[in-house]
Amino acid sequence: MKADELSERLLEFAVRVLNLVEALPRKRSARHAGDQLLLAGTSPGANYEEARAAESTADFSHKCQIVLKELRESRYWIRVISRAGLVQAQRVAALLAEGDELVLIFSKSVATLKGKSRPKFEI
Repeated sequence: MKADELSERLLEFAVRVLNLVEALPRKRSARHAGDQLLLAGTSPGANYEEARAAESTADFSHKCQIVLKELRESRYWIRVISRAGLVQAQRVAALLAEGDELVLIFSKSVATLKGKSRPKFEI
């Protein structure tokens, strides 16, 4: 996958996260989960853009690891929102699937950058 395509997918993921957060009910629990998702779900794209301008391979690797961590956290908060019944499961299914795919992509990339043959990743 080309860097521009990956950048676009991360941008679209962030927009979808924003839309989900805006659709949450006006409850304290929804506000908390939404705030956490908002931070985690909009960060991967920005961090990836920073990675693309990295000053070294180590810097690039570190920033990709941050992208991966934020994507994993995003998936967690999407699952919390769904399981708590704050939105219907089908409302977040496609977003969660995209998060899963992005985690796989970055898991493999980070493993490759670290010289490992197999990434440690579980869905």
